[in-house]
Amino acid sequence: MSRCLLWCVLCLIPALATAQDEPLRLGFKGEWLSLSRSQLIAREPLSAEQQTPLGSVWKLFVYAWLVDTGAREPAYECRGQSKEEVYCCSAGGKIERDQALVKSCGLYFEPQRLGIDATQWRTYWQARQAPGWLLDLPALQPATRVPVVELLQVLARMPAQDQARKVLLEVVLQAADGNLVGELGGRLRVKTWSWLAERDPQSREGGFAGWTADGSPIWAAGPGTSQTVLRNYGQALSQVLPADWPAEPGRCVEVGLFSRYPIKRVMAADRVASAGPLQGDYRVEFANGNQLAIHSDGELFLVDGKLVARLDREEYVARVLQREAQPTPVEAAKALAIAIRTYLLQNATRSGECLGIDDSSHRQRVAPRPATAEARAIAAWTSDLVLAGSSVTYHADQPGPGQLAWQQAVEQANAGQRYDAILLHAYPRASLSRWDNPQASCEALPAAQAWLNNQRRGWRPRLENEVGYNDVSTFAVCRLAFGRPYVDRERQRLYVRGVLSLQDRLDLTHEYLHLAFSAHPNGQDETYIEGLARHLLLE
Repeated sequence: MSRCLLWCVLCLIPALATAQDEPLRLGFKGEWLSLSRSQLIAREPLSAEQQTPLGSVWKLFVYAWLVDTGAREPAYECRGQSKEEVYCCSAGGKIERDQALVKSCGLYFEPQRLGIDATQWRTYWQARQAPGWLLDLPALQPATRVPVVELLQVLARMPAQDQARKVLLEVVLQAADGNLVGELGGRLRVKTWSWLAERDPQSREGGFAGWTADGSPIWAAGPGTSQTVLRNYGQALSQVLPADWPAEPGRCVEVGLFSRYPIKRVMAADRVASAGPLQGDYRVEFANGNQLAIHSDGELFLVDGKLVARLDREEYVARVLQREAQPTPVEAAKALAIAIRTYLLQNATRSGECLGIDDSSHRQRVAPRPATAEARAIAAWTSDLVLAGSSVTYHADQPGPGQLAWQQAVEQANAGQRYDAILLHAYPRASLSRWDNPQASCEALPAAQAWLNNQRRGWRPRLENEVGYNDVSTFAVCRLAFGRPYVDRERQRLYVRGVLSLQDRLDLTHEYLHLAFSAHPNGQDETYIEGLARHLLLE
């Protein structure tokens, strides 16, 4: 190596180290936090001088305007005429408002397409005491730099933020490596952004702006794109984000308490309780002679001799968790809370403005008293998360197809498994999704799954002689919406078009081998994997 080249390399090493060590900067609850990839490293007051480029956050303000003004804009149709459509849809497809926000489809939110008048825009935001940079519609550009303090203030009082918070949970759910929702649960609801780094125009910085589930505004910036930030700093974010009670705890759930046990009377101390809302401590006397102490803060009602509870959805989840199991170990409790919420979604009836469900061993048993702080913390941590793509049941100690066993979940949690891995084991075809839009990321292909399972038995003697092979029996074969076939190793899912053609079967074999060799360098060798797939299938 020449002296000149050696000198260049030595000069480059500190720069690379600096880039890799650059912390994530977080503006949250009046503080400026610095995070390494694993932990909080510094904390100081948030200064009015600290600025950020808007990046894609401008789309969030257009979204709020559309929702709050009741706009009925058309969907955006992709015709393959712009390279920016990669953030929207494939040619011939179209995208609606909510997904356009999640996927950051700038073409959707262009003010000219939406017919937004600059004067009306200014008047609208002036009435909401917005800062000057938000009033000038033509200047609302990704490169516009704004004070972080002002951005957080706007987010705190932004209209339609309740709807935005619900929708933006999908940013965490759809993060590229599938790991982020395992780290953060339902706590973060943000719009991502990426832009050119201020100090080095050849580099990029990215981050997010939005809210935590309780409605607290939050902003972040770090090295790389927004997806890089989410992937690299999920562990550290998990340590600093609170699990406070969500701002939208869900529509009411009306529960018929003790539905299988006739009530003789409800006593308040030494007198029979009157019909109507209950407040304080009571004793329920059943027809079979049993008694039970209960407590109500106004959410329990005595109606025609029966007890009815009207609860926020997340309070319902916390009370079922408290009655059916316990809030520890934490990862098992998170898994069960999501199963409880999903069961409610799949089995509740409509009772006026509420969901209706009985309190019974045939449904879900509900604690007849306010949930403990520990149970509420689990419900808050997982707020809005449900499973889609599979029917969900659970049992104390009997696992089965589509059934989580609490005892097994406890063992898995104690062995170090995270809640999303526990759920994947119990419901391999289900995907974590959000309450308001429960869509499975895996549309099962049972014929392709059956074909692959049948082929694996014949391939096993040949594959067991290959270095690094690990027979994988728990996986799902999912329909590929568009693009090239791929494997999601985190969730053990193969995304392919089907099994009808020879190319389909070759793709399926290829992606299965990537999964089977995932713990060995051979699994990253495309030439090796493709050669082995062709040998298995064609020879």
